[in-house]
Amino acid sequence: MRRSILIGGQAGQGVAKAAEVLGKILVRLGYFVFNYRDYPSLIRGGHNFNVITFSDKRLFSHDERNYEIIVALDQRTVETHKKEESENTYYIAPNGVKIPRGENIDVSSALKEGVPPIATNVILLGALAKFLGIPKRVGKEVVATEMKGTFNEKAFEYGYEKGEKNGRIGKIPRKGVYFLTGNEAIGLGAIASGIDMYIAYPMTPATPVLHFLAARKDKYNFTVLQMENEIAVINAALGASYAGAMTMVGTSGGGFALMAEAMSLQGMSEVPLVVYLAQRTAPSTGVPTYTAQGDLLFAVHVGHGEFPRVVVAPGDPAEAFNRTIEAFYLAYRYRVLSIILGDKHLGESHYSMLENEFNPRVEPDRFLIFPKGDFKSYEITEDGVSPRSVPGAIEAPVRATSYEHDEYGITTEEPEKIVAMMEKRLRKAETIRKVVMELEPLSIYGDPEADRVIVSWGSTKGAILDAMKHLDGWKFVKINYIEPFPSSRFLHEVEDAKRVVIVENSSTGQIGRIIAENTGFITEDKILRYDARPFTPEFILRRLKK
Repeated sequence: MRRSILIGGQAGQGVAKAAEVLGKILVRLGYFVFNYRDYPSLIRGGHNFNVITFSDKRLFSHDERNYEIIVALDQRTVETHKKEESENTYYIAPNGVKIPRGENIDVSSALKEGVPPIATNVILLGALAKFLGIPKRVGKEVVATEMKGTFNEKAFEYGYEKGEKNGRIGKIPRKGVYFLTGNEAIGLGAIASGIDMYIAYPMTPATPVLHFLAARKDKYNFTVLQMENEIAVINAALGASYAGAMTMVGTSGGGFALMAEAMSLQGMSEVPLVVYLAQRTAPSTGVPTYTAQGDLLFAVHVGHGEFPRVVVAPGDPAEAFNRTIEAFYLAYRYRVLSIILGDKHLGESHYSMLENEFNPRVEPDRFLIFPKGDFKSYEITEDGVSPRSVPGAIEAPVRATSYEHDEYGITTEEPEKIVAMMEKRLRKAETIRKVVMELEPLSIYGDPEADRVIVSWGSTKGAILDAMKHLDGWKFVKINYIEPFPSSRFLHEVEDAKRVVIVENSSTGQIGRIIAENTGFITEDKILRYDARPFTPEFILRRLKK
């Protein structure tokens, strides 16, 4: 059983909130739910819609057509999605919206009873709940929890009473299912890591992390700062980390570009730093509220000069939580730049995840030492990792510098010392590689012995997993760590394959260049999507058959 509902209307009509509440109602009833959000860069007007797909079995993506129900808050929704309806699609809309079939709810009467116009979305949600057969009590409880104002409960009840019942949705006895976005999971991962400071400048689609953490900073005792621009953000973060704080910043492509110089400062200073890069359609401003995976090469090669970094790419909220914790661990244990590479689709879609999938493999710490007497801020060690302390905590100076330096952090231009320090940093990269190989750098799905292989990374995971349900003789190799790249393990999975297909939300298939750079393996078989929309199972299956 897989059912899909589209809710559409203008920005400001509460489309996203209605979809989120519906998803939480369905999860409470024991269903697995995926909620996809589509919206333009407008505060009011335009056309927004959400697609809620739910099932009694696991699902990880949304459908792109043949919606069972379309809830239309305005006429534009009806006209826009005609091509995606089936002959049996049922419409629910307020009076005044012309629909081909279904029911018009007398919203105007509710307004006369004291329900404000802003609650039209909740009235239609009530009618939808009755149509599906959702118990009124369950719907009202979720509305009361998730939406401020008692008028929302009244609006839901009004819509429920006016709606037509056409089905009976059952309750599935299921526990331990979380319904959350990738951005929420990254915020939770940061809290679980012991974050002290989150610093950011608002930029879609990373902004929800800023809001999520700001709402929880007092409860969990950390600081959230909004700076005047992204250059200030990353330099403030490096300063805070140098002083001992566990620090993270978040941004999208344009902000990440402004941060590039300071990322090189991290490479030289070896001050730990975690960066969340939430990709959107580019270049430049691009299509700012839509998704893409075009920043992959930028993330892997960001900054001038050569220095180690970690790039990890989660594919769902459980991975986002676990990998954020790993990013903090690697940054602070090995004094490197850790980049969490997400995108709009992962960050703003709601997924149903199982409680036991939130299982971090490491425990972050500040990894500080407090020696007495002499201290080398950049001590040359066998594994390339210099012990770390913080200024003011010990008697000796604790230095951080943008210049090449000796072990004490004193500027040097001597060739032998330059070579020694460069080689120290490169040894650290190899040390990190060995650690990452124990953190599941690749995930394998489907038939492990299959000779036809889909290769991808990040948020494409969900659509690929759902497409795999319709594919025999295929396996899916998901790359979790882009840098350091798991070269030998990847080659083991593809070396005997008859067909290797790359799936990526980009116009060039950048992961193919990363693979070739690290392994020499080349494939020109690619399924690419670059219309600013995420993959769906149907899109992948259609292209594979082509």
